[in-house]
Parts: sequence; C-alpha cells; structure tokens
Amino acid sequence: MINFGTRLILALLLLIALPVNATELTWDQLSTAEQRILKPFSERWDTLSEERREKLQKGAQRWNNMTPAQRQQAKQRMQTWKKLSPEERSRIRKKYQAFKKLPPAQQERIRKLRERYKQMPAEKRQALRERWNNLTPEERAKVKQRVIKRQQRREQSNRTR
Repeated sequence: MINFGTRLILALLLLIALPVNATELTWDQLSTAEQRILKPFSERWDTLSEERREKLQKGAQRWNNMTPAQRQQAKQRMQTWKKLSPEERSRIRKKYQAFKKLPPAQQERIRKLRERYKQMPAEKRQALRERWNNLTPEERAKVKQRVIKRQQRREQSNRTR
C-alpha cells in the first residue's frame, strides 16, 4: 500500500507532466499597439472566447504590419463588405470555404485567372460578365472545364520551356 506522502508526490508529478492548456489571452497581455487597434473590444474582452481573442490579436498584428496603402485598401474592402446583404455575405463565405477545400494547385490556377481578369480593360470585363450571365448552368460548367484545361496546358508549356 502506498503511503500518503508517496501519493502526494505522484499526484504532483502527474500535474507537472500534464500539458498545460494555453493560458487565456488577457487584455493586459496585448501590446500597446494591439490594444489601440482592438479598443472597441476592450470592455467585452473577458467575455470573448479564447479562439475569438486569438483571431482578433492575429488581425491586429496583420494590421500593424500593413503599409498605409494596404490599410486603406482593407478599409475600402470592409466598407464594401458592410454594404452587402446577409445573403450576399453568406454566399461569399460559402464560396470561400469551397475555395479553401480545393487542392493548392487549383487554388493557384484560380488566383492566376482572377489576376488575368483584373488586368483586362473594363469594357472587356463587362462584356465577359454579360456573356457569363447569359449562359445556362450547363454551359457555365463547360466553360469552367475549358478554362481549367487551357490553364493546365499553359502551365505545362511554361514548365517545359
């Protein structure tokens, strides 16, 4: 039979050996710059989940690392986002989640296509949008497949050069 002292030592050793859960991120642990950015959350910081606090801190850190031009662009995007209806926001979130599930190579192809689209003259983009909106869902699926195949061929030919 194990005596009380031995049991106490074993219990203490177990406590020491157990992984410590991440300590909750308190307001005081934030840097001065992070506190300034996150000031709107200061009153309710203690009521936020640990996950939410960490996301907010990472966002504040990203903001601190942005150039003034990047900050301006982020502000404009936020204004655009606020103007969207809840349905539009939901649709965009779903599309983003679907995008994140794609393989990295396919994500990269989509990014490149989007960049090419952004480089087009406004009139050409408008004409392309109108053409796309006039297609049936089946026709759109075929176009998507053709674009993917064309992009794959381009990437292959670039690799063999």
